[in-house]
Amino acid sequence: MAHNGKHALITGSSRGIGRGIALKLAGQGIKVAINYRKNEAAAKDTLAKVKQRGSDGFVIQADVCRPDDITRMFARVKSEFGKLDIFVSNARPDVAEFYQGPMNITLEQWDTAMNSQARAFLVAVRAACPLMGEGGRIVAITYAPGGRTGSWQPWVGMGAAKSAMESLCRYFAVALAKRGITVNAISPGWIEDSVLNTLPDVAQDMIRSWHQGEKGWTPMGRLGTPADVGNAVSLLCSADAGWITGQVIAADGGLSLMDAGLPLDIQRG
Repeated sequence: MAHNGKHALITGSSRGIGRGIALKLAGQGIKVAINYRKNEAAAKDTLAKVKQRGSDGFVIQADVCRPDDITRMFARVKSEFGKLDIFVSNARPDVAEFYQGPMNITLEQWDTAMNSQARAFLVAVRAACPLMGEGGRIVAITYAPGGRTGSWQPWVGMGAAKSAMESLCRYFAVALAKRGITVNAISPGWIEDSVLNTLPDVAQDMIRSWHQGEKGWTPMGRLGTPADVGNAVSLLCSADAGWITGQVIAADGGLSLMDAGLPLDIQRG
């Protein structure tokens, strides 16, 4: 599924899921703009790995919570690439900047979550569109369960922000359909080298044991990887996916199919 001659911008692509997406697209001949907020060394390492896969690109520092930074980032994309075929909205703040339950979350933490997702997506898509032609692809990385449930209490800010971003995907999908640009979201399950690895060790161990193995909650019996998410993004960015738009697609090893109201032994058979 080669995409030679195309250009992509992936926010938050110095590490984790963003890096996995960048490397997948680079392996298909796509040049990649690698965005980072703090860790320039990690971004340069990702670029080196992009070049090892036979592609090229550049690194760009920008904080997606700042609209001026987003504008500057897309101006650099225009200067370096001249056009844009793929935009992936993946960046999020560090957990400590928003991780608090609904009774205690500060307005600053709430704004950080919202500004990094819904507002950043609004600003970025409007900046991306002038650089895109027919066949353009816009993909948001979400976590759909965080917006549907209230069980993970300290996730309230990000859950609400991701839900708003998913809604924007649908509005933009309609607005951009006649231009042949698709807008979708991907909702991964638990992914190694992601937010999981920023949680306390005891929480990480509990999550891994809960999802992995023959008795694990995730039907495929393992956690996902950044490469798994990269594969899903690649599929949505292909020419064959031109009839798919405005959707939130679970790439989670079957996790979202399970029913919390039934014991696993009944569900797994």
